[in-house]
Amino acid sequence: MPERSPLAEAITLFLIDDHTLLRRGLVALLSQQPDLHVVGEAGDAGEALRLVPQLRPQIILLDNHLPGVRGVDAIAGLREASPHSRVLMLTVSEDGADLAAALQRGAQGYLLKTIDGELLAEAIRRAARGEPVVSPEMMGKLVAAFQTQGVPEPAPAPAPADELAAPLSPREEEVLREIARGASNKEIARTLDIAETTVKIHVQHILRKLGLTSRVQAAVYASDRKL
Repeated sequence: MPERSPLAEAITLFLIDDHTLLRRGLVALLSQQPDLHVVGEAGDAGEALRLVPQLRPQIILLDNHLPGVRGVDAIAGLREASPHSRVLMLTVSEDGADLAAALQRGAQGYLLKTIDGELLAEAIRRAARGEPVVSPEMMGKLVAAFQTQGVPEPAPAPAPADELAAPLSPREEEVLREIARGASNKEIARTLDIAETTVKIHVQHILRKLGLTSRVQAAVYASDRKL
């Protein structure tokens, strides 16, 4: 059986940004990662809507400031044109309303263009696995959006009485603080000098003890209690 090409295993990307030089830079940056492959690009939403149904990229990197239409307003159309694709905002906008709108309309995440190249690559990989990704700088605004009901979130399921009585361990509190900061499991593992699999176990225990169903709810919980 012939060996599969490395590109066959790569995460396919489509870039939407009206700045040609920035797209060129992103292509050069992402091409350094053997598991990431840019299959197309566009300078506006209209051009993107013509191309993504044919290319069916796994991840669409979408700027918010586009000619004619804001990126957040193009998310629904892009998802309809290519249901297989996940949309990841990559923008300079630190506006909490833009963040809330992007998540409401189905974006997989919201990243700022100030992000480090290695962190961008890791965020893309997480998004491709179906994980939500938000720049740490935006976590406070994300929590605020949930608290003001700017973004709907299912109500936490009530925890059993015996688990409500179980306090978080000191290590679980450390993990919870890192979750509130927007850190990924890998980043938490590096910060706390523990294995990533251990972090995953701690996260499961935290959610179960607190009667929560998502990392975002955990971040809101931590913010409410100023942990």
